[in-house]
Amino acid sequence: MRRGAPAILSAAVLISGGLAVASHSAAFATTSATASPAAATTHTHRLCSEPSKPGYMACQSVVRTDLTPKMSLGRHDTPKGFGPADLQAAYNLPKDGGKGATVAIVDANDDPNAEKDLAAYRSQYGLPECSTGNGCFKKIDQDGGSNYPTPDSGWAGEISLDVDMVSAACPQCHILLVEAKSANMEDLGAAVNQAVKQGAKYVSNSYGGNEESNDTSADNQYFKHPGVAITVSSGDSGYGVEYPAASQYVTAVGGTSLKKDSSTRGYSESVWGTSAGGDGAGSGCSQFDAKPSWQKDTGCTKRSVADVAAVADPATGLAVYDTYQSGGWNVYGGTSASSPFIAGVYALAGAPGTGDVPASYPYAHPDKLNDVTDGSNGSCSDYLCKAGKGYDGPTGLGTPNGVAAFTK
Repeated sequence: MRRGAPAILSAAVLISGGLAVASHSAAFATTSATASPAAATTHTHRLCSEPSKPGYMACQSVVRTDLTPKMSLGRHDTPKGFGPADLQAAYNLPKDGGKGATVAIVDANDDPNAEKDLAAYRSQYGLPECSTGNGCFKKIDQDGGSNYPTPDSGWAGEISLDVDMVSAACPQCHILLVEAKSANMEDLGAAVNQAVKQGAKYVSNSYGGNEESNDTSADNQYFKHPGVAITVSSGDSGYGVEYPAASQYVTAVGGTSLKKDSSTRGYSESVWGTSAGGDGAGSGCSQFDAKPSWQKDTGCTKRSVADVAAVADPATGLAVYDTYQSGGWNVYGGTSASSPFIAGVYALAGAPGTGDVPASYPYAHPDKLNDVTDGSNGSCSDYLCKAGKGYDGPTGLGTPNGVAAFTK
């Protein structure tokens, strides 16, 4: 991914992806967590186009095109992909936490169907209503009003993924959707600031682009919000660092392949990616951002990415409902799934300390995470692209095992 071309170009990408048809395979949730064989049978499209000029971002989500999307389901049919009960079980999450907490989602462009698609997802899985009418859902523009930006199918898919993943992690949470008028970092950053102004203590950002020398200025302008847990997708292009995941003030969220198994946990995980690189969770050593004091790895003198992770591999991806120029029930993946999910986990854990940078919390509780020790997302000589015991780039310190790692 690069910062560049306006996101409006993504419509063609999503439409072509959403209409690709293939026969359903065996039960999706038991797809192998090993990325390399899955790559031979899993076909995807990125929801947002690759940028081509400085200053712009792309969303970090992909759609499965080897599965037939469904606008509606039969009486005994269920969506493909992991649903809330799967994720709550895999990550040992409470079902009744986070009541009244607000998780903000920051994205570019408008999704006209966001609220009704969210209602369909939550109804399918028996989650509490979350609507404008009951005060649970709110959509605003980057200035806090209702002058919504131009709709875009790619970012609409991103928005659907984001609100569904917050719902899966924290069914009792309120959701604030803040729509930036473009995918330019200045507009997205203004939306982040607006989310915090609105009182959100948890803010998810599922986008990224090339690092630039002025990133540290953007850090101070948009992401330095003590007492607010800001999560950012680490990227979908494999080994390599993107911004704003590189910001020292955010929790950079990597990605895994998640598989049901017969272990005590009932699930296992490996890195989303392969040693060939090109696809998978982003990771590495920042060029410009300073290393935060809580990071102790010695192979990178600046900021290391990522901090934690959750499921992101589209081969073991998530059920999402999206109808804006899309086919309804789809299977999505990308670190765009893991970032809002982790924001929801922070919300379950409770409000951060007033002056804290919540990205530091997992580093104080590494034993409260599922350590991911298998897989890689590219070719390098060390932990920055290869999983291993303890900290590694693609999955950070690991994935949630309850909420204890996400509080002080």
